[in-house]
Amino acid sequence: MDDVKNGDDTWIRRLPFGPAGAEAAGAPAALVCFPHAGGAASFYLPVARLAPPGIEVLAVQYPGRQDRRAERCLDDIGELADRIADALQVWTGRPLALFGHSMGALVAFEVARRLQERGTVPLVLFASGRRAPSVHRDERAHLRPDDGFLAELRGLGGTAAKVLGDDEFMRAVLPMVRSDYRAVETYRYRPGPGLSCPVVALSGTDDPKARPNDVEVWRDHTEAGFEMRLFPGGHFYLTDHVEEIVGIVASRVSSALAAGNPSR
Repeated sequence: MDDVKNGDDTWIRRLPFGPAGAEAAGAPAALVCFPHAGGAASFYLPVARLAPPGIEVLAVQYPGRQDRRAERCLDDIGELADRIADALQVWTGRPLALFGHSMGALVAFEVARRLQERGTVPLVLFASGRRAPSVHRDERAHLRPDDGFLAELRGLGGTAAKVLGDDEFMRAVLPMVRSDYRAVETYRYRPGPGLSCPVVALSGTDDPKARPNDVEVWRDHTEAGFEMRLFPGGHFYLTDHVEEIVGIVASRVSSALAAGNPSR
């Protein structure tokens, strides 16, 4: 993560800005990115490198990984959302859009709810690779023995084959990944007001964790516009479609800025 710059605290990272070379701090809007289970802020470096000058890319760094590996992992989505919403308060001087993949989509949704309660409505919520929060499936991968849990990870892909094949390394990081899975699999949606921002749901056509019918239910969680886009691929479809996804993000953020931020 040598090319990831620290933000104002341990939770938020300022990622390298896009090719135009404009000052990130002067961008009209920021895109806050939330990693998947086992993921880190650096996962979003490709997004930052493709982002247009009008969007600064920030990424959340959960505890228990990379430069925060000595910290206790948080295995509760609500607690994560509380802490991140607090950390984002210093960034709310300009419009924020939220992008989360897999576990990150759940965390981003819960953060959006908290920000909205405090008077800051995000421009757009981009929910990637995750069924809607209200769609519950009884999943217990976090309770499996190590071998079974590793098989679950390998089945989803998303991690370089060399890393997944490094048994010693994988067993070293398993407690962190297992904690993330526990957070996701024990999450229960609390009914409440819909979001006042649009939701754009993105998913791979062959993603076993986010079937189109379940992704479509994100529509029920917003009182603003909803859009669903499907891409060829599995759970980590986005690694093969970064340029197209950044284009969608830039377009929707631009449209939301033009329409005006509901919180302002």
